[in-house]
Amino acid sequence: MHPIQALSSMLTAALAALLLAACSPGGGEGAVAPPAPAASAVVDAGLAQDLDRIERAARAKPAAYELELRGRAGGLRPGSPALLDSIALRGLLAAQARDRLLSDQLSQQLRDWPAGERRADALVAAASIGAEYQRSQGDTREARKLLMAVDSVQLGAAGTVFRWRYHRQYAALSGDAGELDAALTEGHKALRLAQQTGQSWRVALSLADLAFTTLRADTPARARQLAAQALAEAQKDPDPMTLNQVQTVRGIVHADDSDTTITLLANSDALEQAALAGADSVRALGLANFADYHLRQGRPARALELAEQALPLAHATHNFSAESVARSNIGLAKIALGRVAEGRAEAQAAVKLDEQQGAVAYASDGWKELAGYLERAGDLAGAVAAWREHRRLVDRVLRDETRKLLIEAQERQDAEQRARDIELLNRDNAIKAEQVHQRNLAGTLWTALGGCVLVSLGLLYQAFRRVRRTNEALVQSNASLKSQSETDPLTGLANRRHFQAAIKSLSGPDGLEASLFLIDVDHFKRINDGFGHAAGDAVLIEIARRLCEAVRDDDLVVRWGGEEFLIVARTREGLFAPQLAQRLLDLLGGQPVEHEGRRIAVSVSIGFVSLPVPPHGLRLPWERAIDLVDTVMYLAKAHGRNKAYGVERIHASDVAAAARLTARLEAAWGEGQVGLTALSGPPSHDGFRPTRT
Repeated sequence: MHPIQALSSMLTAALAALLLAACSPGGGEGAVAPPAPAASAVVDAGLAQDLDRIERAARAKPAAYELELRGRAGGLRPGSPALLDSIALRGLLAAQARDRLLSDQLSQQLRDWPAGERRADALVAAASIGAEYQRSQGDTREARKLLMAVDSVQLGAAGTVFRWRYHRQYAALSGDAGELDAALTEGHKALRLAQQTGQSWRVALSLADLAFTTLRADTPARARQLAAQALAEAQKDPDPMTLNQVQTVRGIVHADDSDTTITLLANSDALEQAALAGADSVRALGLANFADYHLRQGRPARALELAEQALPLAHATHNFSAESVARSNIGLAKIALGRVAEGRAEAQAAVKLDEQQGAVAYASDGWKELAGYLERAGDLAGAVAAWREHRRLVDRVLRDETRKLLIEAQERQDAEQRARDIELLNRDNAIKAEQVHQRNLAGTLWTALGGCVLVSLGLLYQAFRRVRRTNEALVQSNASLKSQSETDPLTGLANRRHFQAAIKSLSGPDGLEASLFLIDVDHFKRINDGFGHAAGDAVLIEIARRLCEAVRDDDLVVRWGGEEFLIVARTREGLFAPQLAQRLLDLLGGQPVEHEGRRIAVSVSIGFVSLPVPPHGLRLPWERAIDLVDTVMYLAKAHGRNKAYGVERIHASDVAAAARLTARLEAAWGEGQVGLTALSGPPSHDGFRPTRT
């Protein structure tokens, strides 16, 4: 309700009270008039409507809406719930407008809020304001730290709307950091809270968030369902900014449809709604995403035009996300138009901006996408370099996940060990007490001495047997846990943890002595999309079986990650590696995989090497050896897939020289400094590239 409308309502209520008093029986001097509605209640109701209206439209003009709320705050009672709600929303608007001084001032007011039932609301709101400001500056790491610092008890005691804002922020930041499980968990919490408010626009935004996160998690069918539900909720009580966000997500989740009508209409409507709201920052991101749509449709000139319209808007409104998308699409469009060097520099700058802001998921996908464009443009050296950057980020995420798993496993083992120690101590104390009791009986009952000794020995024997059985069970349990932790649950192959333990036996002081094969399933995402994830799992299981069939019992077969497998063979005779590589190509690609009556064609790309490498007998640590086979495997992909490339010689006498040649492997091959073996097989297809909100 507008302030003038609220004042009019107050006057009307007061006049009604006076008329009732005058017209009531006995309404003379001594009559008591019925109480009028409290003025503060009327003001609070009007403010609540304004807060809801402003929060819905906040992304359009945050600075202007903050000024409007500031004008209302002067008439609010200090310490009142209405003042707290106003300060909380003003802080979010100041953060979105990147006003550091004002957002800090409002956050401090909330942190200083007096103890009481609204204290939890104030503390959660202060954290949300700080996180929103850091996110607006592109610092997703610091934003997540602020939210993670919120006490769980305070969060649980906060109001529904405050918790909805918190969990929605946490979900978005987790998704940007590549932690999709956390993003989905927090997104579902936000959806449940939105449903509790009964406000369609909050439900619509939460459903749209979940649709985008679900698409990132490679479940496009479910993402489309959620986007349709989000649009239905938004249309119950429509406003431009809610429709803009929902339509933006619809355009993204339908981007890979064979019929592009939905994506085209959704992007157009999102831009129209942003224009209606006067939201230049939002328009910048919409134009950048629309450019992405035209790239997908093979129209790079139109994509370049739209992205170049988006970039100045993103600069003017300080929208880092829109700037990154626009610069990336400008670079990719230029590469597609043949301006490879110029486009590569633009796209690399955009990806590095994402990485600096902590958006690891976007940065990883950006390098992978750039590698595909450079490969199609014929810049194979640039494609290999971009692919290596993509793998670097993926490996960093895997290392972080492995570190967390190891810490959790160690904590569990420590807790179990403490419990066992306590149990054994209690048993030991019980035995000692029994021994004392037996000695006391011996002093008074000499005639029963022999029996007591026998009883004591029996008790000790039973205790010894129990301790021994417990220790045997612990040994078996630990062995089982170790086996489970080093085995891939889907394929039954060894995982990276087992590999790191086993590789030491093959590595001497000078480096690895074995043959390495890195195998990657071609176009595996298309198998998942075309046949379903159950079929994808069946393909991986069958490939694992065929790999084990192809090698000897003492060779190591590892599921390296996703659709990648690694073989470490102890034999390193001259013809062994090429013969095994050809056998793997034939065995894996020669026969389709049968699944539920359907035949799924499969092919792989392989990189391999036997160490030490001629002509200088080069020995490499296992980490560098894997880098080498990873690079030649990517060359196999770049040269058509369903191929095996192997290193037969390398003119390097030490690890540093080998690393330099690996970094420019294709050029070194052409110069004769590296000798490669190329083996062939059947064709494959390309993958998929995500975008963002």
